[in-house]
Formats: sequence, C-alpha cells, structure tokens
Amino acid sequence: MLKKFFLPDEHVKSVFHIKPEKLKEKGIKAIITDLDNTLVEWDRPDATPELMEWFRDMREHGILVTIVSNNNQKRVEDFASPVDVPFIYEAKKPMTKAFKKAIEDMKVRNEQIVVIGDQIFTDVLGANRLGLHTILVVPVASTDGFVTKFNRKMERLLLAWMKKRGMIHWEE
Repeated sequence: MLKKFFLPDEHVKSVFHIKPEKLKEKGIKAIITDLDNTLVEWDRPDATPELMEWFRDMREHGILVTIVSNNNQKRVEDFASPVDVPFIYEAKKPMTKAFKKAIEDMKVRNEQIVVIGDQIFTDVLGANRLGLHTILVVPVASTDGFVTKFNRKMERLLLAWMKKRGMIHWEE
C-alpha cells in the first residue's frame, strides 16, 4: 500500500536530467510539473535561462507542459505567463482534481503523461492516486516554508523506511 501511493517511478537530481528524446521513446506526450522547488527555488519569481531552454526543448519536441501548483494565482501566473506555459494554481495536491483538469486540457491519455515534483506527500501521492508515471526531483532549494519543512521530515522517514526494505534503488 505504501509503495503504491508514495513511491515514485523515477528519481532524478533535477528537471534538467529529464530529456524530451527519452520521454518520446517511452510514448510520453505531456508533463505535469510542480513549480516551487521543482523548477525553481520557492522564492525565485522568474524562470532561469536554463529552465527557459528546457521549456523550449520540450516544446520543440512536441511535449506539452502544464504547471500544477498549490501556490496562489499571483505566484503561479507571474512565473508561468512569461514562459508561455499553461498552469493551474491552488491545486490542493494531493487531491486529484487539478491533475485531472491538466490531463483534460492537454487532451492526452494517462499513460502519455509524467508528473514531476519535489514532494512525496503532494506531487507523488496525487499522481500515483491516478496511476500516472511519477518522477521525484531533488528540491532546488534547501529552504522551505513551515508546512513543507514538516513534510520533508516525514518524507525522509518514509524514504528511509522504504530504502531499508529494498523498495528504493537510487542514491540520495
């Protein structure tokens, strides 16, 4: 049960390790991604030049990207609009409504999507509840808000427990 809901399908250091060619080989046509500490630091207002290039690379390979964030409209819109990436704010992850809306908006099937995020209890859990392919990334920043700090402590305990039982095969 824990493995089904909390274990990501993949783990990478950053979104920059996710290449469009590899996604296309797997039949992936769309990405749902978290924003804060997944794409950029939670307190960085704009996309970095490297991230703008990553978005451009995905677009050139025909891979759709939608940002699904628990953050407020202003934060998400201010970030996403300049890079021309569709977004959903106040997503209430791990609830599945925002994931379903992104899937519907992108007009793709569940098996054609990957979900990228930095938190197990929001991104991975929400996506796994729908049977979507999940990629956990190392958080971009080492600082977090109060609630996220608590979640990270709980995540570390859960990951240690899963690793001890042989469920995890990546290095942290």
